[in-house]
Amino acid sequence: MDKLALPGVSDDDTLTLNLLLARLEAKAERNKLRSAYYDMKHATRLVGSVIPPQYWRLGIVLGWSGKAVDILARRCNLDGFVWPDGDLDDLGFRTVWEDNHLASEVSQAVISSLIHSTAFVVNTRGGAGEPDALIHFRDAMNATGEWSPRTRRLANLLSVTARNEDDQVTALALYLDGRTIVAERDSSGWSVDVQEHPWGVPVEPLPYKPRLGRPFGSSRISREVMNLQDQATRALIRLEAHSDIYAIPDLWMLGADEAIFKNADGSMKASWQIVMGRLKGIPDDEGAANPRADVKQFPASSPEPHLAALNAFAKMFARSTSLPDTAVAITDMSNPTSAEAYDASQHELIAEAEGATDDWSPYLRRATIRALAMANGIAAADVPPEWLTISTKWRDPRYLSRAAQADAGTKQLQAVPWLAETEVGLELLGLDRQQIDRARADRRRAQAQQRTTLLASAAQAARQNPEVAALEALDGDAS
Repeated sequence: MDKLALPGVSDDDTLTLNLLLARLEAKAERNKLRSAYYDMKHATRLVGSVIPPQYWRLGIVLGWSGKAVDILARRCNLDGFVWPDGDLDDLGFRTVWEDNHLASEVSQAVISSLIHSTAFVVNTRGGAGEPDALIHFRDAMNATGEWSPRTRRLANLLSVTARNEDDQVTALALYLDGRTIVAERDSSGWSVDVQEHPWGVPVEPLPYKPRLGRPFGSSRISREVMNLQDQATRALIRLEAHSDIYAIPDLWMLGADEAIFKNADGSMKASWQIVMGRLKGIPDDEGAANPRADVKQFPASSPEPHLAALNAFAKMFARSTSLPDTAVAITDMSNPTSAEAYDASQHELIAEAEGATDDWSPYLRRATIRALAMANGIAAADVPPEWLTISTKWRDPRYLSRAAQADAGTKQLQAVPWLAETEVGLELLGLDRQQIDRARADRRRAQAQQRTTLLASAAQAARQNPEVAALEALDGDAS
């Protein structure tokens, strides 16, 4: 790949830019491969020559890799943010949440993180006609950066925002400490805009399973997952070929003339006509050594070996991805018969979801706090310390029935009655955010109506008994 030299950009920034472009190019092949597995666009490699090639050209695929990603992603749902030390709405959080469609955008970023091992969160100030604070998410196909182990933050980030038909970069943004370089290329060359800001490097990673020495984590579509899916796909292709070739009994005709396989014009009958014909007549030939043809039949072979192999691969795939066997296996599986059995069958997947959300939470918190700072015109160095208690609120990865959740919440409220007057108490009863907001609004309206009714009653009483009302007024002034 040719190196870029942007006009007006320093040598150090140019070096950083080309280093990140080279890293993006080096990872592109593996990232595209994992995307192909997720999108079911990967063709399994032909191994051996036993199965006729036409069966490989059928394009048979399995969606196990996508299932491994989606099942985990569906258990990682961001319900919002909470702030024990204040009211988020006073900071404009509701506007930031709605303007950036964070509920949907975070879900998309979670899927990209699971596929490519990481995704990235980018904070920017809005332009004319845009929200004050923008939060964008970028996948590892189009963004990469350098990790600083000392500060535990990204030192920079390159985001490629456009490519031409030859896959050449035509627009990019380079995020540096206090500066953002935005560049676009057209027929006249590159145009560059350098924007300064007080929010450091306004980007965060969203790694899946990060570890020491690998801060950007690992893909859920691992080499083992890809290999098992390929093996299972080959077993499925063999099963398809078996259905056509080996599922029909094998017949051997001894002493028969091939004329019985020909049409009236002397041409050979089609293979399917020979195989599917149920009533055949073979004339005797008195001049032959064996006047009457002898037919030998061999029974059709069972597809069970292929099904057994496919099921074995399915179980190995389930073990590799912490899925219950019922998610991918095709036989020998039964549904759980109780809530406890269901939890036991899902405990590894639930642990995966909890671990993943724990890893994503610090970076989503920092990105959200930065967005609120941008919306309120506060520099990074001036963010109030109490904002650090803003935290993510993820939905419980366990699937609980409403009855079970309400029963558990009722028992907790009986132990701590004053919780019933708080939002936490309503959450324990299983109410979602929309229901809580509606319940509180209805309660405020009911209280306002009650106060209005009391005031009206008091006014009516005053008109009917002015002397009593005057005495009550004097008592009120004295007190």
